[in-house]
Amino acid sequence: MKRNLLTVGLLTAFFAVNAQMTTDPKVLSHIDDNATFYVGKGALVYNGGGLQVKDTGILENHGNIMIVANDPAKDVLRTLNGTSDKVEGSTVGGTIVNKLNEPTAYATWNTNSSTATPAYTYGQLYIQGISQDNIKGIVNQEFRSPNHGGYQEFSVPFFGKTASTLSAELGKTFNTTRWLQNEILVWNNDKIVFDNLSSISEVLGTNTRAPFSYYILGGKNLDVASVTRTVRGVPVSDLTNNSRTLSGAGAGIVYGTNGTAINQYNERYNTYLGDNFARTRNKIWDGTDYGKNMYFFTNPYLTNLDLRNLNVLTDVNYIPNINGIRLEPTNVQYQPGVGGSIVGFKYVTNSNGVWTGDTDYLLVRPMGTFVIKLLDNSQTPTLDLSKLRRFNYYSRDTSTPYTVTANRGQANGTVKELAIIGLNSSGGEVARMYYVVYPEGISGNSVNVKGQAAAGSTSLLGSYEENPVSGGYDNNYTNSYWLYINEANENDFKGKNIKMVKYSNDIVSFKVQLKENGSLVSDGQHLLSTNEGFYFKGPDGNVQSLSQNMVLPSAGSSNQDYDVYYGLPSGVLGSDQSTVPSRTMISYDPYIGKYVVIFDPNWKKADVQVYDMSGKLVISSKGINTTSNYEIDLVQNVKNVYFVKVVSEKGVTVQSKIIK
Repeated sequence: MKRNLLTVGLLTAFFAVNAQMTTDPKVLSHIDDNATFYVGKGALVYNGGGLQVKDTGILENHGNIMIVANDPAKDVLRTLNGTSDKVEGSTVGGTIVNKLNEPTAYATWNTNSSTATPAYTYGQLYIQGISQDNIKGIVNQEFRSPNHGGYQEFSVPFFGKTASTLSAELGKTFNTTRWLQNEILVWNNDKIVFDNLSSISEVLGTNTRAPFSYYILGGKNLDVASVTRTVRGVPVSDLTNNSRTLSGAGAGIVYGTNGTAINQYNERYNTYLGDNFARTRNKIWDGTDYGKNMYFFTNPYLTNLDLRNLNVLTDVNYIPNINGIRLEPTNVQYQPGVGGSIVGFKYVTNSNGVWTGDTDYLLVRPMGTFVIKLLDNSQTPTLDLSKLRRFNYYSRDTSTPYTVTANRGQANGTVKELAIIGLNSSGGEVARMYYVVYPEGISGNSVNVKGQAAAGSTSLLGSYEENPVSGGYDNNYTNSYWLYINEANENDFKGKNIKMVKYSNDIVSFKVQLKENGSLVSDGQHLLSTNEGFYFKGPDGNVQSLSQNMVLPSAGSSNQDYDVYYGLPSGVLGSDQSTVPSRTMISYDPYIGKYVVIFDPNWKKADVQVYDMSGKLVISSKGINTTSNYEIDLVQNVKNVYFVKVVSEKGVTVQSKIIK
């Protein structure tokens, strides 16, 4: 019979079940055969010593359990089969399980606010001060996640777990054959490559494979979205294998021209390595910034990790040269025999010591992943993941010293942030973009920009790099990149416009979200601390103020641009909507060794003309089917400059230059 001992609120307790309090000094709490101890959602149970669960006994956790060593040399965590420890992969013996409370809400991210009710909650287990040798208990961790495509980004938050056990737990058979989407690969932070496991029987979470190692699992026939999976293993101690010095990522690795050099697995770097932070600094395969100083981590613990204070000077994990963090992948594609390609992630950037972008995702769930990007290698801080653990579903205040249960207050600063969220006809989110301004922000393209992240090629909403003098499009970069997070200088760009563009009829309205200093402003609020606010102009030419949580109609065509301002523009009369840039791009394809035209999904037919430097027409193709890329068949090994003109069936023109 299950006994619901703890259901709501904050409760501190020492517990025993069925009068089985052991006298062994290594164990404070014992759950015996046939007993169930139930920790309710929202409850906190504190156990100041060792804990064990025996035979058919169950510790079912929907809330928070703290196991803190009283005698670090002797306290243990055990799940027993009789008098022996339960073995890996066995269902016989005591059970500790961290449950998902709202399993179908796995794709909903909680709002990072102490006043918001979290939509997705789960049992969390915190262990402090017990050595890895004394942690022998097997924990059942329930898990669900969006499917990531060809390869699943994954954490293995257990010590000494055999890789092959993931097959039964995740419902498919894994192996070590690279490129078939059935293998398990692990990221090498120094060599910037996914390594093979030595065998499918390799033991993970040890000194060789640190518990925070970043894995990808072959996604063929892998479903972690529609079914709740249970992954089992021995929890990780906080006393060892808990930190990494942020130095050496990509040091000495030569990516080659346009990333065409190959790694030790015969894969070109440009087939799997992306860097949406350096891209907006015009540094692509530059050898010093793009793809360098990136550190891949996973959450090695069975609690949340709070990354909110990594940019705070007084924090124990302060990273002075942090640029941004890549979070929660939305899709990953992989080309067998060549490598993978990144499609979409969540991003935050460090703008004047304030996080901007997808800040709700800074609380990394158990079994979650993240990537830290540094601006340079001028400093080498050490990240201690054990001091990032947190039960709450919102981050702690920057002025509050670290504890797993610390509360959050208000932050201070001068960064103003606008998020515009594209909604479909059901009110669901389709896409989003961010516009950030602050006194030290940089308007327009610059190698020194810090608060930007590029949008993916399949994004349906974003902004384009602005002309720093007059506003609007900077046509020097419209065919190079567009932006998920855009920044500008609060003072010199006040009242000037950036161009926000949507590329889909699925977006029928826009929702507005405003932050200052990283905190949401009040519902309905427009003016910020500077007595200025953000403004919006649609195809009707009317300028309107933007306030917290307001919803705007997505007027205009399926491909439509809009003007967004910080500070009320002066002298704006009527509509001055520009031609929306096409997503058609001219790019080098390393797989075939040729330049190609990648067509906008909205195009049906196209004409391509290529001229050499003298103005001679060297290629002319008409009525091209745009469902696949068009190969530009230039003479090999001949250095020249070419001008490419691509025209759609509707007369939309894209032009670019090729330098061979």
